[in-house]
Amino acid sequence: MAPKVYISGKLYEKADAKISVFDHGLLYGDGVFEGIRAYSGKVFRLQAHVDRLFESALSIHLQIPMTRAEMVRAVEETLRQNGLVDAYIRVVVTRGAGSLGLDPRKTTDPQVIIITDKISLYPEELYENGLKIVTAATTRNHPNAVNPRIKSLNYLNNILAKIEGSQAGCLEALMLNHKGEVAECTGDNIFILKAGRVHTPSIDSGILEGITRATVIAMARESGLEVVERTMDRHDVYTADECFLTGTAAEIIPVVECDGRVIGIGKPGPVTRDLRRRFQTLVREG
Repeated sequence: MAPKVYISGKLYEKADAKISVFDHGLLYGDGVFEGIRAYSGKVFRLQAHVDRLFESALSIHLQIPMTRAEMVRAVEETLRQNGLVDAYIRVVVTRGAGSLGLDPRKTTDPQVIIITDKISLYPEELYENGLKIVTAATTRNHPNAVNPRIKSLNYLNNILAKIEGSQAGCLEALMLNHKGEVAECTGDNIFILKAGRVHTPSIDSGILEGITRATVIAMARESGLEVVERTMDRHDVYTADECFLTGTAAEIIPVVECDGRVIGIGKPGPVTRDLRRRFQTLVREG
């Protein structure tokens, strides 16, 4: 079955899924998006993702032309129409077509796009053996510029850091904030384990409030672990007993090396492995 793409109330064949070249989402990265997962036919944390999408839109003064309930139904129906059980879902809202100028008042008809497909962000062996990362020279957006809590279509900040990671032979890169503190990776939140406690950068470190991040924090606390959200620096990462990343596409993936420093014993640690098992059970059982 050929994949179908939802665009503003209609489903189109993939080859026919088009928007205007004058759309400000294309011209200026003016829009917001969400990446969502479905497991066994059930969309994971769909309401949380829709809420974050609408909050991102509100922050950039973008009116989404449908209600949250309508968005939920559109995502579920697009998934059903594509016959996918395990899938990655990309929801995009653009500013709409306008003139060749920055002024959003000269745009009309915001577009809602829903794409469903398969995704495999990292090779399976990296979940077993761990990921190596490097620190990027590109810093995370200053909160007073494009706030990192907005999941906008302008991802150039992250892409530049991703390029640095790729050039260093790594699939992911660590980003620091404007103060030199640990923020997050280019597409994932970061956690460490030190002396039996789980640590992760706080929201005011300039990070995206990850849906998977929140799930893992709750899951870790339910398992009896203490979780601390705080300011962190690279020393914390270098000297951690364990380190892992979380994200919708990545789920939970261990990190065994950062900037050439081996983390812990250089293999995925027991807490990381346990949390990954718990997460997999959670998403499969709902």
